[in-house]
Amino acid sequence: MIKAAARLSQWPQGQRWICSTCRRLRLPHDYRQQRRSFATSRPIAPWVKVQPITPASHAPLVRHDDASLRAIFDQPDFWAEFSRVSNGPRVGLFRNSYLKDAKGFYTFANVSLQKARAIVERVLAASTVDEYRAIVRNLDRLSDILCRVLDMADFVRIAHPDRYTQRCANSAWEMVYQYMNELNTMTGLHDQLAAAMNNPEVTAAWSEEEKTVAEVLHLDFTKSAVNLPQKYRDRFVELSSEISNVGSVFAQSVEPEQDKLILPSSDMHGMDPLQARALTRNGKVHLPTLSGEAALALRTVHDPETRKAIFYATRTASRQSVEILEYLMRLRYELATLSGFESYGHLALRDRMMARSPEAVERFLRALAENNRPRAQQEVAELLLEKRKVFPNASRLDPWDKDYYSDVIRQPLRVSGGRQSNGDVLAPFFSIGIVMQGLSRVFTSLYGIRLVPRQPLDGETWHPDVRRLDVISDTEGHVAVLYCDLFYREDKSPNPAHYTLRCSREIFEPEMAEAWEQARQQPDDDHVTWPQFANPETAATDGMAFSRCPNGSSIKQLPTIVLVCDFPRPSPPGKQPALLSFFQVETLFHEMGHAIHSILARTSFQTVSGTRCATDLAELPSTLMEYFASDASVLGQFARHYETDEPLPYRMVAQKVRQARRFEGVDTEHQIILAMLDQALHSRLAARPDFDSTEIFHGLQRTFGSAPPDPPGTRWQGFFGHLSGYGSTYYSYLFDRVLAQRVWDVVFKSGAEGTALKRENGEHLRQSLLKWGGGRDPWKCLAEVLREEELAEGGEKAMEMVGKWGLRKG
Repeated sequence: MIKAAARLSQWPQGQRWICSTCRRLRLPHDYRQQRRSFATSRPIAPWVKVQPITPASHAPLVRHDDASLRAIFDQPDFWAEFSRVSNGPRVGLFRNSYLKDAKGFYTFANVSLQKARAIVERVLAASTVDEYRAIVRNLDRLSDILCRVLDMADFVRIAHPDRYTQRCANSAWEMVYQYMNELNTMTGLHDQLAAAMNNPEVTAAWSEEEKTVAEVLHLDFTKSAVNLPQKYRDRFVELSSEISNVGSVFAQSVEPEQDKLILPSSDMHGMDPLQARALTRNGKVHLPTLSGEAALALRTVHDPETRKAIFYATRTASRQSVEILEYLMRLRYELATLSGFESYGHLALRDRMMARSPEAVERFLRALAENNRPRAQQEVAELLLEKRKVFPNASRLDPWDKDYYSDVIRQPLRVSGGRQSNGDVLAPFFSIGIVMQGLSRVFTSLYGIRLVPRQPLDGETWHPDVRRLDVISDTEGHVAVLYCDLFYREDKSPNPAHYTLRCSREIFEPEMAEAWEQARQQPDDDHVTWPQFANPETAATDGMAFSRCPNGSSIKQLPTIVLVCDFPRPSPPGKQPALLSFFQVETLFHEMGHAIHSILARTSFQTVSGTRCATDLAELPSTLMEYFASDASVLGQFARHYETDEPLPYRMVAQKVRQARRFEGVDTEHQIILAMLDQALHSRLAARPDFDSTEIFHGLQRTFGSAPPDPPGTRWQGFFGHLSGYGSTYYSYLFDRVLAQRVWDVVFKSGAEGTALKRENGEHLRQSLLKWGGGRDPWKCLAEVLREEELAEGGEKAMEMVGKWGLRKG
């Protein structure tokens, strides 16, 4: 999951031109829930420290930083000594010189706004060819200045443990956000950019990356209705604000028609007795409708009538939730038509999407559904056969049977050698330190980069749990900064996430000189402590990390990234380290896939840096990393028992993967139908007087489903909170799953004979796709990485081709 400043729940749905790519991508709820589930690991024996730590593979990779990387996560006493703060001067949060205290956010915001206004004046005054040639770089710099504040402030206001610091960060965010709203009304910026793009003398001097940035910015202006008459722009702003508010209400307040079921405890036979007992009062089970316990009951309760009652309750959203959803769809349709688009889907898919149109998405989804149908039908037939073992005359599978009989069939897969084989058996091979060590080794093999622990300076991090890692390239030196906040705390969000606090961007000498002069001319103010910069480079980067470009005349600000997870904390010194379930290992690999994209795509323009690429391409690198997490040669690089150093028996991982994918055909079909629902609700159907989201959803289930559709009376779509955030782009989750599998099969040969760790394969992926970020047509990147020339032009045929690839079994 990517997270950045402009969260969809807060940004008007028109998407502000400055940072349309700062958006949250969220995985489907049920998929993320599976990835977050884990069995609590119990200690096998007291932890014995092994010094030095032995590398898991026999490769000659004995580095001090390799051993330290494991130790800072697994050994609390080592971390306490390593992170001991020296008596040096206090630095700012993230080493940003403005953020040495909470009030520094105000200074940072005000200085940034001062810089931004100067750039706006420069763009508006451009008149010569040279000045027009500089417009794209100036607009990108404007975006970077504002996003530096927004991205850091947004992270701090939701992640920092100190409430006062949160409030200061929030105030800074609001100050800058308000100014960005003002920019939205400046038709002069749009006109100047359009003039530059229409001048051949100007565009002839632009690089491919520069032209891409110009197109992105120009489209954002168009989507914000900046070229319309004033009364229409005013209505656009009103609609955007209302859509933002209604979308937030829908996503945050979905509720069932019936919030609790009260059932006789005797009806719950089959459910875990401890779970059932915890819900029982006076012989009755009080089962919350939207809860993990309700989902467990659907999988395990034997009585079909009880499962039926639970199913109806868990699939029926309140009428109010459905009404809010449908109102949101109508508002989005009006905003789209106001901006000159046929539907909201057409508006949304024009912005940084490979699909580019609802018609292309439909061709992808229909092709994928056709490819997946035989597998889904076979799985449903297997479920019906399992039901007939209990009810021989059963002629059909009921909707409340699917999860139950899926669980029945999966049970034998969990037995290995006469004992239960679950996450507890695998977890001792996956301490957090061992997994981080393994990730570093994988990245070294593929890309020649490694993760190196760095002592945090006083004031640099927001919590003592946070580890700083520098990303070091064998050829380029220091290329990124990575902060890891991986352990559970009560005040933390439980959702794993990747945040980009600052993007890569090239900074030239004139900008450095300008920043240096501005820093030296700050006014005297007893209430403000101005940063003291040592040189023009640090003034231009706010004191944060940068590297010198080979040309010697420019520098690059380094990507600064945060990974947040909620893994268990390590035990006290002398005990076991924090151990992960296999699905938590997949989660860490997934989030590091986002990070590696941000690290390797060190573009000249921040607008297209790292994960600021096509939205339906952004999950490809992270989803691809999940294949590495279950590859035998990759696991052989690091997965060893934290106490005995015994290598992981790979058969147990293979069994875990088989178990998880046992009914992947039915699960994929469900996601296809949800993606189709997202498309249908954001189409012209929203304008019809008889618009009925329930009938649309049930119709899609009947048409495209092999599994039994929801029965009349249910209204599950009212729970589909992702409709607020995705807004016609939910298909991207499936799209990237297919692409990731294809890249794994074509580039890495499905991991056969160690190909998952071959440098030439990693370099091919890096040079053809990862390094570009959003600075190149994504279809060209995909065509090159897969060596499929017919993909290069994109369009509906290319989308259909991807759908026909499908998802293989197993």
